[in-house]
Amino acid sequence: MDIFSFITLFGGLAFFLFGMKVLSDSLKKTAGGKLESLLKKATDNPIKGLGIGAIITVAIQSSSAMTVMLVGFVNSGLMELAETVGVIFGSDIGTTLTAWILSLSGIDGGDVFILRFLKPSCFCLVFALIGVLLLLAAKKQKNKDIGTMLLGFAILMQGMTMMSDSMAPLREMESFTDILTTFKNPFLGVLAGAVITGIIQSSAASIGILQGLSMTGQLSYSVAIPLILGANIGTCATAVLSSIGVNRDAKRVTAIHVEIKVIGTIIWLIAFCLMNYVFDVPFMDDKIGIVGIAMVHSIFNISNAIILMPFKNLLVKLSKIFIKEKADEKEFILDERLMLTPPIAVAECRNVMKKMASKAKTGLDISTLMLLNGYNDPDFEAIKKNEEGIDKYEDIIGSYLMKLTTTQHLSEVDKKKSSMMLQTVGEIERIADHANYLSNSSEEMHNKKLVFSDNADEELKRIISAVREIYTMAIDCFMSDNAAGAKDIGPLRIVISEMSDEFKAAHVERLASGTCTTSQGFVFNDILYSCVRIAEHSLNIAAISYRFNSPSNEDYTTYMHDFKQLKDKASERKYQEYHDKYAHPVKAE
Repeated sequence: MDIFSFITLFGGLAFFLFGMKVLSDSLKKTAGGKLESLLKKATDNPIKGLGIGAIITVAIQSSSAMTVMLVGFVNSGLMELAETVGVIFGSDIGTTLTAWILSLSGIDGGDVFILRFLKPSCFCLVFALIGVLLLLAAKKQKNKDIGTMLLGFAILMQGMTMMSDSMAPLREMESFTDILTTFKNPFLGVLAGAVITGIIQSSAASIGILQGLSMTGQLSYSVAIPLILGANIGTCATAVLSSIGVNRDAKRVTAIHVEIKVIGTIIWLIAFCLMNYVFDVPFMDDKIGIVGIAMVHSIFNISNAIILMPFKNLLVKLSKIFIKEKADEKEFILDERLMLTPPIAVAECRNVMKKMASKAKTGLDISTLMLLNGYNDPDFEAIKKNEEGIDKYEDIIGSYLMKLTTTQHLSEVDKKKSSMMLQTVGEIERIADHANYLSNSSEEMHNKKLVFSDNADEELKRIISAVREIYTMAIDCFMSDNAAGAKDIGPLRIVISEMSDEFKAAHVERLASGTCTTSQGFVFNDILYSCVRIAEHSLNIAAISYRFNSPSNEDYTTYMHDFKQLKDKASERKYQEYHDKYAHPVKAE
């Protein structure tokens, strides 16, 4: 084996790893939000989790990436620790598909057309051609992603072919046979497999190298089995690295993955040694082929799931023994590891925005209740703390989305969702600011011992009720992508604006008659101003939702103009309905 064979070997490995990354990334994009919906079904039912883990790993072609994703999910609170166990088992099974695909390299086509076509040297070139044509000619991004996926698969298979070809000279080398004999010691074999896989951080690549070696005809079952077991342990290296800097439960996900692989390997090694010692199994010295390696790899992971799945809770408890509780646990809101799968990252941003919107509504509810029922210190401090938390949410979500959109290749759907959230997050933060201003008004009234007249109190109750409704409607429209429902918010915003003008005029009259004082007037106007601004920001949230979810492609000026006027009978009816409800309530006789 000369220097050129080594160049071909490592060049083929580079092609393999690059093709795997391209294939995995494009598969994630093509799957889109389906990955998110699948993960939502991964409840504490381990069998369901196993199936979902296998499906997703087949989709993204990497069990390491799946484990890293799970670390991110648990770290962000998207999944509970116990829910990940079944998914990890399924992921380990799903990753074995790669070895079966690579086993196509061993097909001897002869003169049969179908078999010749199934050889990677033929079909990967066809895939490469189709992939390039789609990349160059397709107009839709989805078709371009499919082209990238086919091209990545072609590069992967070409890399496998190059590695296999580079190892052909090893057939004639006696020294190579002597080296392989060393790995008949199962413990050395496991160690070697783990180290090699840990270095290249891909069990698929190490299994691929092993399959290439098997094509020399020099690899036996007794040598291959420990190497395969070691490769399964080594694949945990990526997950271990990804768990640095995450919370304790996220670290426990990695611990569970390592436990499964190590315990499974120990069981297999004991069985392997006993069978050799007691029964002297004859086939252990037989030569293993490319299909045999894929079969051993699959049997190991499937048997692990069958044997260890009933002890799911024990695995979780064991992980808690290894990763102790800590009192000073940091709070994590969004995990950058989720960016490995952009659709999941976008979905998690949306979940965090729901929490942010809920916190803003809580602040608004507390501040308005203080205005109506009287000031108190605990609520005032709670609003201040709440507003600080919302500022933190805005910074984290905005920075996360900017990094996601600039460093990852997003689908058109995910780009649209990211743009919506980037525009909406500031509007929610401004609403929280005005809720804070309302609490300041309540504090001012308390400190100055100001009391509004009965008429002023009645007006505040009406406009505050309307403000609560408009904000709730706006958030519901955003979260449910309800473009039609967004149109109902425009008429309510007009009613609130008119109420503010009317109530200001009425307060001027009360000032003139001496019913209210100037100090009361300043505070009253500040409250009305914040109410109008909250309504305006709520309108903006609804308009953003309408713009991105409406079938028509209206520009900014058009859709904002439509929201700020009563342009049809339906909006006029809604306006009258809100007017009767809040501006001049119809009293029951």
